[in-house]
Amino acid sequence: MSNQFIDLITQRRTIYSIGKNVEQSSEYLTDLIQNAIKQSPSSFNSQSSRAVILLNAESEKFWNIVKEKLKSYAKDEESAAKTSAKMDSFAAGVGTVLFFEDLDVVKGLQEQFPSYAENFPIWAEHSTAIAQFATWTALHTEGLGASLQHYNPIVDEEVHAQWNIPMNWKLRAQLVFGSVEGEARAKDYINDEDRFKIFK
Repeated sequence: MSNQFIDLITQRRTIYSIGKNVEQSSEYLTDLIQNAIKQSPSSFNSQSSRAVILLNAESEKFWNIVKEKLKSYAKDEESAAKTSAKMDSFAAGVGTVLFFEDLDVVKGLQEQFPSYAENFPIWAEHSTAIAQFATWTALHTEGLGASLQHYNPIVDEEVHAQWNIPMNWKLRAQLVFGSVEGEARAKDYINDEDRFKIFK
């Protein structure tokens, strides 16, 4: 089938080899990311997603924090070196978007709609996932590569302290992006028969 949106999300892939060879200005990228998140739907229009946009040296600072934190988890020098190299590859990008969910918003909805209280944390996860996907796809349309990482909660304390993040913001994911410096890995798909049921 031919569909512009499907074409875009099919082309959007995880790119691990990224760099700083981007034509877009920091201002343009910031505006793009903000609008992608603002236009992402959320339950009850809660708009609970929050983001910290780190560019250039600030992004590098984040990945250095992760690298230092992970040193204590390394089993030996070889694994430590591999982990360090991986963090350096993320730091080679031009930016990182830290995705958060505002727990005060979630709590407020739970209090306002007690019948749905147990669902709001789940729906908040839906909201941040949609915002992450929208941002990732928007960056792809600009010819940029990205990968979604999850080094929370081991870096949460340092992140909140370094960038003065409100404690009610819960870190959920990190989207690192930059110029495409290498191809995406091959992607396999399970059989449609195992994934979908269609009734007419």
